[in-house]
Amino acid sequence: MDFKDEIKLFGDKVEKLKNQIQTEEATKNAFIMPFIKVLGYDVFDPFEVMPEFIADIGIKKGEKVDYAILKEGKPSILIECKHWGESLDPHNSQLFRYFHTTSAKFGLLSNGIIYRFYTDLAEQNKMDDKPFFEFNVTDIKDNQIEELKKFHKSYFNLESIQTTASELKYMNELKTLINAEFQNPSEGLVKLFAKQIYRGMLTSKVVEQLGALTKKSIQQYINDLITERLKSALKKENDAEPPEVEKEATTAVAVIEEKGAVIETTEEEKEGYMIVKTILRQRVKPARIAYRDALSYFAILLDDNNRKTICRLYFNSSRKYIGTFDEQKKETKTELMTIDDLFKFEEVLHKTVEWYDAEKAPAN
Repeated sequence: MDFKDEIKLFGDKVEKLKNQIQTEEATKNAFIMPFIKVLGYDVFDPFEVMPEFIADIGIKKGEKVDYAILKEGKPSILIECKHWGESLDPHNSQLFRYFHTTSAKFGLLSNGIIYRFYTDLAEQNKMDDKPFFEFNVTDIKDNQIEELKKFHKSYFNLESIQTTASELKYMNELKTLINAEFQNPSEGLVKLFAKQIYRGMLTSKVVEQLGALTKKSIQQYINDLITERLKSALKKENDAEPPEVEKEATTAVAVIEEKGAVIETTEEEKEGYMIVKTILRQRVKPARIAYRDALSYFAILLDDNNRKTICRLYFNSSRKYIGTFDEQKKETKTELMTIDDLFKFEEVLHKTVEWYDAEKAPAN
């Protein structure tokens, strides 16, 4: 099993066990020690991992940190643990106070779920206020696994980690700022854009109006990026499917005739279908999601069965709606401001498919 699989498996275990862990000591035994083991260290070898590591401060003797990972007999990483339900405040931790008394260059503050790595980028031998690397082990991303891997016993290199620590710290802070600007653009950002598109005087009223437009434009741009990525992913997936599966998955043609009337499947309906298909691909195989067009609505079905309607799209007028279904197959229509609003119905669509799959197959 490679490191990525190990850490993912460990994260799943933490999520399942956490409600059974009542004390800090239990957190250490159930979460922290297994985590150290995943990093390749022998938790029962005091030459590698020293529990209750003594870090004396001045006249205060016998002060201890929960664990120290040792390299050549010297501490390289100090670890302090909290109960998984506690918040992590470095200023209230022994780690912050004792960091400068040892040769360790990294501090890890963790409650078994959140892991925060610190070093001394701002001032030598003084632990920074903010971590340069942080992750939630129950929801760890692939890029975070790659960074964590650098702390594995087999790959640990002090100079390499210190080189990337600064970059990680500033990238994390920049991402926080970018997220804040995207959620609520600051006046400075609005004016930066406004100067490039508005020729008049930037009065407070103009800035306020452009601020609302900036926020809306950012949201639409992000939605467009997501939609394009989903389209690309679906196209690759569909191209990889065998012809007979692809034929089964796509049951409707672009233009069909029904009782003398011509029904045209629009690009918007196709895009809506792709979004719904993408939302559901985590639960069911894409080949099971089909569609049938009608005069008044565009139906998206499970297993190409009109008794298993996942939702209906009403895109034939200036106002767009989605029709969703409850367990009694009662339809509820909701207006959509944009097609991207379909992403808001992820939970409802998943439940609908879950109900259909839970239905017992009819007896032969």
